Amino acid sequence: MRPSVHGQRKLQTEKGDSLTEGYTSELQNFTRINVTQNELQELKDIWIRWDKGTKQLFYQSYGDIPYLLDVKVDKRLFRGMTQFWNSAYNCFTFGEVDLVPTLEEYTTLLRSPKAQVRKTYTKVSNCQTFAKRLVNISGMSESWVTAQIQQKGDSKCIPWENLRDLVLMHPDEKKRVDIFALSIYGLVIFPKALRHVDEAVTDLFDRLQKGVTPVPAILAEMFRSLSMCRRTGEGRFIRCAQLLMVWFHGHFWKVNKVSYRVFSKDYSPLKEEMAMQRRDDISEEKWMKILQNLKEDDVEWRAFWMVPNEILYQCGNYNWVPLLGIWGATGYTPLLALRQYKSRQFIPTTYGLAQCEVSYKGDHYRKKVRELFYAWRKRVNDNIPKPSLESTQSMEEQLQISPSELKIIKQDFEKKSSEFGKKIEQLEEEKMHLKLDVEIQKSEAEKLQKRKNKVEEDLERLKTDYKKLRFSMRTAGL
Repeated sequence: MRPSVHGQRKLQTEKGDSLTEGYTSELQNFTRINVTQNELQELKDIWIRWDKGTKQLFYQSYGDIPYLLDVKVDKRLFRGMTQFWNSAYNCFTFGEVDLVPTLEEYTTLLRSPKAQVRKTYTKVSNCQTFAKRLVNISGMSESWVTAQIQQKGDSKCIPWENLRDLVLMHPDEKKRVDIFALSIYGLVIFPKALRHVDEAVTDLFDRLQKGVTPVPAILAEMFRSLSMCRRTGEGRFIRCAQLLMVWFHGHFWKVNKVSYRVFSKDYSPLKEEMAMQRRDDISEEKWMKILQNLKEDDVEWRAFWMVPNEILYQCGNYNWVPLLGIWGATGYTPLLALRQYKSRQFIPTTYGLAQCEVSYKGDHYRKKVRELFYAWRKRVNDNIPKPSLESTQSMEEQLQISPSELKIIKQDFEKKSSEFGKKIEQLEEEKMHLKLDVEIQKSEAEKLQKRKNKVEEDLERLKTDYKKLRFSMRTAGL
C-alpha cells in the first residue's frame, strides 16, 4: 500500500520535492471556512421559462453549466472535506488516499463544446477595459454600461440586477443567452462579491468565444481559495463549490457497474448528478471522521462518468501542470493521482510546485505568468505514464506511454462478446434438446391418452355386458 503524500516527504525531497526547508504542515489545524453562496432562484426561474430552442442554443455555446444551478452544496460535507486540503501539494489527503480534481475530470463535467483544451486563459496587461468588454457581451451602449459599474473592495463589478433585466428584456436572443451565461460564470463558477459579477470574470468570458478553455482557470481559483483558507485557518470559499461537490460524489459513491450511456456524446454527468438523491444529514464531525480514516478500497478511483482518455501531466520544464486563473496562478501534479486514471501510482517530482503560486497584484507577477503561459504551450499530453521501478533514468525518461485504455476496453468487449456468443450457442443447443424433450413428452402423453381412452371404452363395454348378463339371469329365474 502506497503511503499518502503527507507521509512521503523524505522520499520526495530526495527525488525533487516542492517543499522548502522548515515547512510546517497545516493538515493538523482546523479551518473555519465560510461557504456562503449566491441565491440562485432568479437564475433558475429564468432558465425554466426558456423554451427548448433557447436552451439548445445555450448548450451549443456554453455546455452544461445550467445544471450547476440545481446542485445542492452540503455545507457540512464541504467544511469537513476542506480540513483535508493539502496546500503544499494542491491535493486532498484523506487518510491513506490522495485525490485531486483534474483538468480532464472538470472538462468532462462541463462539456463545453467550443473549448479547445490547448488554449488556456492568461491575464494580459493591454486587454480591453471592463466597460468595453461589457459592451461587446451585452450589446448595450458604453454610457449605459459605465453607469452600471460599481466598485466592490479592490475590484470593479456589475450588479446581477442589471444583468437580470437584460436577460429578461433584451430583444436579441443570442445576447440574452450570452448574458445569462456570464451571470452563471460570475455568480456560480467565480463568485466573489455576492450578487455581483467581477470584472475579471468578463475577461475570461470574453475569450470563451475564441475557444479558450475555462477549466484551468476554474481549477486554479478553486485551489488558491482552498489553500488561502487552510493557511490562514479561516475564510470564505469564493469559488465553485457546486463542481467540487459533483466531483466528490463521483469518487465517494461507489457504483456496481458503469452504464453504457457514459460513452454517448449526449451523456451529461451534471444532469445525472442533479437527479440523484444524496444524504445531507451527516454532521461535519462525522464527515471528518469518515475522511480521516479513509482506505484505498473506500474510493471509486475513477469516477463512473469519466471515460478513459489522454491526460496532461507536464508542461515545459515543469514536472507538473501550471494553472492560470483570473485572479492568480498556481499549479498541480496530476501524477499524484494516477489511480484516478486506473494506473499504478508512483511518487512524482514536484520541485517548484509550492513556489509557483502568484497573485495578480502589482507588476511583479507578469514575468512569472509569462513563464507559466509559455510552459503551457509545451504540453506533454499523452496516455497515462507508467514508471519503471528498476530504472535509473530521469523522471522524464521514465514517463512512458501506456497502451490506450480504450484499446483495452475494446479487447475486453471483444472477449466478452465471444464468451456471450458461445453462451448463446450453448443455450440454443439446450433449447433444441428441450424442444426434443417436449416433443417426446407430448408423444408419450398422446399415447397415454389413447391408452386411457381405450381402457375407458373397454370399461364401458364391460359395464354393458354386465348389465346384459344380469338381465338374462333375471329372465331365466336365476
